[in-house]
Amino acid sequence: MSDLTTQVMAALSTVIEPELHRDIVSLNMVRDLEIVGDTATFTIVLTTPACPLKNVFLSRCNDAVIGKVAGINRLDIKWDAQVPTDRRIGGNLDVPMRSIIAVASGKGGVGKSTVATNLSVALADAGARVGLIDADILNPNIPMMMGLGNGRPRVVNNKMLPIEAYGVKVMSTGFLIEADKPMIMRGPMLHSAIRQFFTDVNWGNLDYMVVDLPPGTGDAPLSLAQSFPLTGAIVVTQPQDVAVSDALRGAAMFEQLNVPLLGIVENMAGDFFGTGGGERLANDRKIPFLGRIPLDAEVRKGGDYGRPVAIVQPDSAAGKAFTQMAQTVAARISVVMLQTADVIPLNIIG
Repeated sequence: MSDLTTQVMAALSTVIEPELHRDIVSLNMVRDLEIVGDTATFTIVLTTPACPLKNVFLSRCNDAVIGKVAGINRLDIKWDAQVPTDRRIGGNLDVPMRSIIAVASGKGGVGKSTVATNLSVALADAGARVGLIDADILNPNIPMMMGLGNGRPRVVNNKMLPIEAYGVKVMSTGFLIEADKPMIMRGPMLHSAIRQFFTDVNWGNLDYMVVDLPPGTGDAPLSLAQSFPLTGAIVVTQPQDVAVSDALRGAAMFEQLNVPLLGIVENMAGDFFGTGGGERLANDRKIPFLGRIPLDAEVRKGGDYGRPVAIVQPDSAAGKAFTQMAQTVAARISVVMLQTADVIPLNIIG
């Protein structure tokens, strides 16, 4: 490494990643540094394609180098992304996915599946490889919300192929039964069905697996949390107290099971249900607040017609809120990975 290259790397080591609070050189985010003339060219490898901080990095890198390192008058920065890998997944499941995100709620009707759907499509739209499991085995809604109501998975080499929409790979019992047929299962059968969605489906390589759980703290959430290495959980609530009290129980369940809580989402906020209940819960429990989704009829229509608002109306208030929530969730996963002993450190991401 030349003296000038060493000086540039030393200057870049003063640039701090805002979420992880470590410098971008020790995190191995700076790759392939080359100097041609007075220009330093390098790649910054972000911890998620959904990172909203490119302009922050660009500004801080320029401030650190230009005028500080003699002979360098210009930076040419390229961008790449690698989601940190939760090593426990490979140890427990023979599936190539980097993280598993559970989306849960204390009670039904708070829009948990809507949040899971829009989170998935927003992450995929940012460039991530995303899977979505509808773990509400008895009452599957994801196929309708993703516009896949008539989907039927193919089987190749004894594994089902997920059905794709909006860049997201999806699997649900809704693909396997007729719409007017009930799913009647006891706890052990639910556990088996959820596990098969991980092991008997050819997902390919995924950055994020989003799992939409049924409401409450019953068999399905417990089976998932006890059987699979969850990177983290999101709890969805409405703003009013009756929903928040149930969300509290859901959050407490994950805490008891030692599943990291990525945070609380307050859904359907506005005049009708009020505002602030989810944020108060997050503050009281010292859990991150992931965002507030406004009550909007277009969100409901998007679910009914299989057109997620985060994609079809990204500039609406709800669309922007879902996109921001997805970015915040992705950032939280990076932080959890760095803080958890059982994950691969970011400087040796595979």
